Amino acid sequence: MIKNIIFDFDGVLVESVDIKTAAFRELFKHIPDKVEEITRFHIDNGGMSRFDKFRYIYARILKKLLPQYEFNKLCMDFSHLVVEKVVTVPSVKGAEEFLGKNINRYNMFVVSATPEEELKDIIRRRNLEKYFLGVYGSPAGKEKLLLKILKENNYSRAETVFLGDSANDYHAARKANIRFAARILDKEAPSILLEADIKFKDLFEFEEYLKS
Repeated sequence: MIKNIIFDFDGVLVESVDIKTAAFRELFKHIPDKVEEITRFHIDNGGMSRFDKFRYIYARILKKLLPQYEFNKLCMDFSHLVVEKVVTVPSVKGAEEFLGKNINRYNMFVVSATPEEELKDIIRRRNLEKYFLGVYGSPAGKEKLLLKILKENNYSRAETVFLGDSANDYHAARKANIRFAARILDKEAPSILLEADIKFKDLFEFEEYLKS
């Protein structure tokens, strides 16, 4: 029986994935011969923190050093491009209904690659904070955060599920040895998500799974 539900944020609770993709395009539009490769790397590595993405992009795609001041500016510019949009973007279908109905039924958390303070601010501004016992973000990785929740609350792994939409989410759940539920919308989703214990298109569908 599921008692503990841990949600990824982008693409699981809110429809914000495209906002983040557009931000990467905007940040690197001044490098037109690399912008498609950079965007593809971002899409293929959903669930990785923007910090790690920026470091990889400079080291492996642009093949140049990333000075601290430039790294800081990228992080700041990215936040300016996305935060206000993520605050107002629509929720995933069924998300708010699921949270409202199940606030006292399940122990619910958020684990995201979004920087933790930014994530908490967005959740507060969307009036969602009352639903969660904890909200966790980067720079800590998702596997570490999942294990932190399990350890600090003495939760059973068999009673815990992580809802995600990326290969990174899948691997984090597997390494933490908990169930994984994959949100899959189309054929472009990572193929490894098909190996998930549970598959759903929206939170109405996930709730039906829990009832069954």
